[in-house]
Amino acid sequence: MAPTDMVGALRRRYDSFFASRRPVPFAVIDTAGGEHHFGPGAPEFTIVVRDPRGARALAGLDQFAVVVAYLQGWLDVDGDLAAALRIREFFTDRHPMARYSGLFTGLLRGRREDDRRAISHHYDAESEFFLTFLDTRHRCYTEGVFLADDERLEDAMTRKMDMALEAIEVKPGDRVLEVGGGWGAFAEHAARRGVEVTTTTLSRESERYLTGLFEREGLDVRVVRQHIFGFRDERRYDAIVNMGVTEHLPDYRRTLRTYAELLKPGGHVYLDALAMRRKHVASAFMKRYIYPGRSAPLLLHQYLRQVARSPFELCSIADDRHNYYLTCREWARRLDAARDDITQRWGEAMYRQFQIFLWGSAAGFDTGLVQAYRWVLRLP
Repeated sequence: MAPTDMVGALRRRYDSFFASRRPVPFAVIDTAGGEHHFGPGAPEFTIVVRDPRGARALAGLDQFAVVVAYLQGWLDVDGDLAAALRIREFFTDRHPMARYSGLFTGLLRGRREDDRRAISHHYDAESEFFLTFLDTRHRCYTEGVFLADDERLEDAMTRKMDMALEAIEVKPGDRVLEVGGGWGAFAEHAARRGVEVTTTTLSRESERYLTGLFEREGLDVRVVRQHIFGFRDERRYDAIVNMGVTEHLPDYRRTLRTYAELLKPGGHVYLDALAMRRKHVASAFMKRYIYPGRSAPLLLHQYLRQVARSPFELCSIADDRHNYYLTCREWARRLDAARDDITQRWGEAMYRQFQIFLWGSAAGFDTGLVQAYRWVLRLP
């Protein structure tokens, strides 16, 4: 493809896309070394074309094709990657099969099996990979709660753990069920305060990591690899905690019914989740590479409608969007700082995939494309 074809397509799109938006200047360097500027002022980022296939992806103005070209190394971005991802809608994302395929596979496999496969796709990567960018104190894979934009991630995560414990009003000896154990952030924090925790997971790698962690630390935490919809216990729990798993449980009615069956009357449920205004608008990249299957952002209005039809009371709700932006930004920075180690151990493609995921998530929260909430329910 001639550079003029790529540049012409980009200029036409630039003129139409920024006709009613604040222009974002950027540059493109073609395979021959020619530099092309778009918009007024100094470029905020520069797209470097390393391969003719990258030029074809840019000329096609297809968001998924551009991301794949970046993952393959056919394109690079110099400068502010987050700035590039803030204008991701410059490229169209018309891949309905990638977005909705999870609905069909869920029907074919069954809900629990589809959820197991989707969770395993993301979380069965080596735990050591995630630990390259998570906070070093709790290893928490959801948002922290910050008092200032420059506060350490570790302190924001400790505050979140303390707030969750305070919200569910438990004391030493009380029993808590955690939905989604991750890398043990909440379970360890609660167990060190005398709370009896049962934590569930669908990931074999998470089960392995959690079992080893609690054995080494001598903490009385029960790890169960089972879907929450199939989990039963002889005794009800004093509280339930769900940090970032509501996105993987889009059947809100059934989820709330399950909580009611497992919780003692008077017990609380702490939850947090990322959210969007429409359910199936995750990008083709997210559905193909990050969270396949039926996972979907929280739809707060739909969730609250089901709460109103359930026995639960809504005790509180808080906007966590800025907290999630700060968290993802710090995760992305730590990922970039560990690039050499990551590429050596897991490959360049893995690094680029999570670089797009984390910086893209930060940009989404920053621009308001994605929201986040934390809330507390009580069973009367």
